[in-house]
This record gives sequence, C-alpha cells and structure tokens, in this order.
Amino acid sequence: MEKTGLKVLVHASAFFAPFLVPFVLYLVIDDSEIKRLSIQALLFQLVMGALIFISAILIIFLIGIPMLIVFILMTIIVPIIGIVKALGGETYNYPIVGRWI
Repeated sequence: MEKTGLKVLVHASAFFAPFLVPFVLYLVIDDSEIKRLSIQALLFQLVMGALIFISAILIIFLIGIPMLIVFILMTIIVPIIGIVKALGGETYNYPIVGRWI
C-alpha cells in the first residue's frame, strides 16, 4: 500500500510541487519503480514547461494558440490518468518521456 501511496503522490505533485516532490522522493526512496516514476514525472514537467514556453512565444504567429491549449491540457490530464492507474495498481509511463527511462 505504501508503494501505491507514493505513486499517487508523485503523480499528484504535478498540481502543487511538480519539481520538488519527485526530486525529493528520488533522493529518499530506495525502490527502483518509484525512482523511475519520479524521474519520468520530473522530465515530463520540464518538457511540458519548455513546450508551453515555446508555444507562448509562437502566439505572435497565431500557431502557438492551439499548441498552448493542447500542452496545457496535457499537463493537467496526464497526471490525472497516472493517479487513476496508480490507484488501480497498474504501471504508468508518462507520454513523451516514458521510454527515455
């Protein structure tokens, strides 16, 4: 049960401390599955932050508006999917960065 709670915490941290919680859990927890999930969550937040920043710059050319909407929705929906999967006891890999780790 502790593992499930930690997985939910890593996914839910996207809404209150997207960089701090995965980093601290990576340093503190010895479980390899939690470490992998923490790195994925951290990388996902970094990549999405960069994509949102680039989309915000591209708003000048109007192409950034749909990109910005999609990336913001992904930043909200993907952690929720991860929480549901963690509560169900399933393994979840983040899109974009899931295969890097």
